Amino acid sequence: MRTSISLLSGGLALLAVLPFLLSAGLLNAAVQMLIAALFASAYGLLAGRAGMLSFGHAAYFGVGAFATVHGMNALGGTGLLPTPLMPLVGAVAGLVFGVVAGWFATQRSGTAFAMITLAIAELLHSLAPQLKGLFGGESGISTMRMPAWGLSFGSTTEVYYLTLAWVLVSLLLLHFHTRTPAGRLTLGLRENSHRLRFLGYDVHRLSVSAFAISGLFSGVAGALQVLANEAANYVVFDPAVSASVVLNSYIGGVGVFLGPALGAALMSFFGYAVSDTTQAWLLYQGVLFVLVMMFMPQGLVGLGGLAASRVRRLGAARALPLLLAWLLAALLLAAGAVFLIELLQRLCSQDYRTLAAQADGWPPVTLLDASWDVTRPGTWAWPLGLMALGGGLLAFAHRRLRTPEDAA
Repeated sequence: MRTSISLLSGGLALLAVLPFLLSAGLLNAAVQMLIAALFASAYGLLAGRAGMLSFGHAAYFGVGAFATVHGMNALGGTGLLPTPLMPLVGAVAGLVFGVVAGWFATQRSGTAFAMITLAIAELLHSLAPQLKGLFGGESGISTMRMPAWGLSFGSTTEVYYLTLAWVLVSLLLLHFHTRTPAGRLTLGLRENSHRLRFLGYDVHRLSVSAFAISGLFSGVAGALQVLANEAANYVVFDPAVSASVVLNSYIGGVGVFLGPALGAALMSFFGYAVSDTTQAWLLYQGVLFVLVMMFMPQGLVGLGGLAASRVRRLGAARALPLLLAWLLAALLLAAGAVFLIELLQRLCSQDYRTLAAQADGWPPVTLLDASWDVTRPGTWAWPLGLMALGGGLLAFAHRRLRTPEDAA
């Protein structure tokens, strides 16, 4: 418990001083990471705590975004809702739409529920370009952050602190909900809804409430997106937005409160850092998701608990070297896989095929500031050797880390 509080305090302190450590571009990326973390946490309430897998959560994110952009244009940052309080508009819009959509979607469960949520989001995505009065057509709607409370909100730093404040307050409220009777009953929806019904609880009403609260905080995330970008476009309803929040939440660990936030922040940073470097970054995201689902169903946050349990069972002197070997093995496997994927991506690209046709052969491939002859076996031996070495080391470390309880 004391360790968790120390880590949380350290994380908050780091978030507070980030504007003094990062450039404007990286600070913009940090804003997007915070928004993605809040959106994933809102989704985690529905999918992780209530056990309802939604494939269309972009709908509530987008509704909150467009409600906020209209509110900013109508009120001009003055009156009862100045610029810092504009996310309340997104919250109300997400809550209202979440109640309406949730009432219909929660009539069914399982696959049918997931398909209904997907259909709602697809309906909005297809209608948005046609309803220009509400959504601005394909060009979207622009707005401006207006000064309020002695702040201009013209700098990235002020936008960052405004986003950070709203994200922290929202996470606190989400955590508070988990401690309330309604929040504890939400777990029953995931574990055994039939028993809840037998005990006399209105399961449908509980499901709608969880759906609506998730929609509320998704709307806040959409509002913060508008405050950051000063615009909203129908792309916020895109299926890719819904897919990304599902992937991020499960990669981080949807069963742990801060797991979705961690996964969303890491994957947002990964996309920012890697998307300009390689065209295959979405493939890496998909591969990571598959690996997590196959070997780490508790998500990345589960790695810490797993490592701690091995230290307790085996002792620090024995477990720590094996955990370091496991980490080294994972890095070797990742390095070999990245090398191989990038090599194949360049070989399959249209530019390389054009060069090969002009050269009437197989020209070298430039990778890692070096030229690689793809006709030489040694070029392919590097990634395969790294992967073989990593796989062997991983098998050794995994076998040594096993305990009698695992074998049982």
